[in-house]
Amino acid sequence: MTDYPKEPAMLASWLNMKLRDFYPSLESLCEDLEIERADLEKRLGEAGFEYNADLNKVW
Repeated sequence: MTDYPKEPAMLASWLNMKLRDFYPSLESLCEDLEIERADLEKRLGEAGFEYNADLNKVW
């Protein structure tokens, strides 16, 4: 499992960089880095962020 930022704004920024540069979807990122998608989305959601699959971006 990959270590990732815990602070929500830093996590969103890190995810957007990874999604922009390396991954076509959040699902592929989570599979490759062995990260639980539900945990990421919960952490993001608690801070008011969510993943938009059409844009492949966290808002």
